[in-house]
Amino acid sequence: MGRQVNDYKTDKPITPKKNGESMAKEKVTVSVIKADVGSVVGHSRPHPSMMQVAKKILADKQKQGILEDFYVTRVGDDINLFMTHYKGEGNKEIHGAAWECFQEATKIAKTMKLYAAGQDILTTAFSGNVKGAGPGSAEMTFEERGSEPMLFFIADKTEPSAYSPILSRIFLDPFTTTGLVVDARAKKGFDVEIHDVIDNKKVTLSSPEETLSILALLGDTSRYAIKRIFSRSGIGPACVVSTDKLNLTAGKYIGKDDPVCVCRSQSGLPSVGEYTQPFLMTSWIAGGWMRGSHYGTFYPCSPEDSDPTYFDGPPRICCLGFQLNDGKLQGLEEYNSKGGNHIPVDFFGNSTFDSARANAIKTSKFLRTQGPFTPSILPAEEMEYTSRPEVLKELKPRFVNLEDDDKKKKPVKKSKSGSVDVE
Repeated sequence: MGRQVNDYKTDKPITPKKNGESMAKEKVTVSVIKADVGSVVGHSRPHPSMMQVAKKILADKQKQGILEDFYVTRVGDDINLFMTHYKGEGNKEIHGAAWECFQEATKIAKTMKLYAAGQDILTTAFSGNVKGAGPGSAEMTFEERGSEPMLFFIADKTEPSAYSPILSRIFLDPFTTTGLVVDARAKKGFDVEIHDVIDNKKVTLSSPEETLSILALLGDTSRYAIKRIFSRSGIGPACVVSTDKLNLTAGKYIGKDDPVCVCRSQSGLPSVGEYTQPFLMTSWIAGGWMRGSHYGTFYPCSPEDSDPTYFDGPPRICCLGFQLNDGKLQGLEEYNSKGGNHIPVDFFGNSTFDSARANAIKTSKFLRTQGPFTPSILPAEEMEYTSRPEVLKELKPRFVNLEDDDKKKKPVKKSKSGSVDVE
């Protein structure tokens, strides 16, 4: 018989685990749903009372047994809801809880006359799922391992494909992720699900065999984006990205998609350090930024430092870490804390990434010197979903066909005397 282990806080016996793994084999679902429903002074940050009402609503859902656990945070002006449960992806109760949070936060924003109150809410009626209703979502369901470290990347002022080059370096490049050659399970490779966000299609390609084909698609960031990556060694999903395109859904410019990316790490998957390393390797260019019309550089930072203060940017990205413990989030707070009172590990909120932030500003300032010309602004196909078409619409009637214009010109002939006659 093994030694009885007691919970350090309650001093009650802990149920023994088999081979260090959780006895509960029921699959847990991690859902992250986000929306921009109003901000104080332009596109800066939601009012604290908006965050508080979201936390109160989710705390009630936890008491009702709908949620296993939750955490409310933000990046820039976006409210992000981290939720864990055993109800599966796309569940009406879970999405309904998020919808209620955003509705109540919108009411507060409108009462305060905050900027862009209710911006991401595209419908007044909830249909059972936030997909197509405005908010972005990323969900993954898996069997929890004996130790389950998770990273939550949340971004503001950019689009879903902004994660594609970063995830490509992490999952496809052994010069970035040494685990691809020294970890036997990671060496088996990964299946990459890519979405065509224009035609609403998807394709799954396998790495390492189809790495070049994967990169051939993902190079077109206006059309293709990574949605999910799966381990080929039986671990399940490795990461999932919110690929909701707000402006395509609305049919006009509303705001940027501000995507989230949920990642599992370690033991057959990229390590925590292999996920964060790319942000020090180079400056990552992302589409979005001011008016959703410019290229800027990812600025890795803490949520508290994520206010977009330079030209409404540059695009912010935060990385928060939690352990998953039988469906519950465990950060730096006391064990078994409830009510969403968590303290995540803030991976970008330290001096290690000072140089990355300095480079992001330097690169972004250089891009701004190009003014309204590419490559500072997005290409024409991306600008179709900004406010630019309204400007061009006014100019279109003033254009004339060059051939028709030539025909209107009167012909010039020379007389026999050599003088010029105009007919």
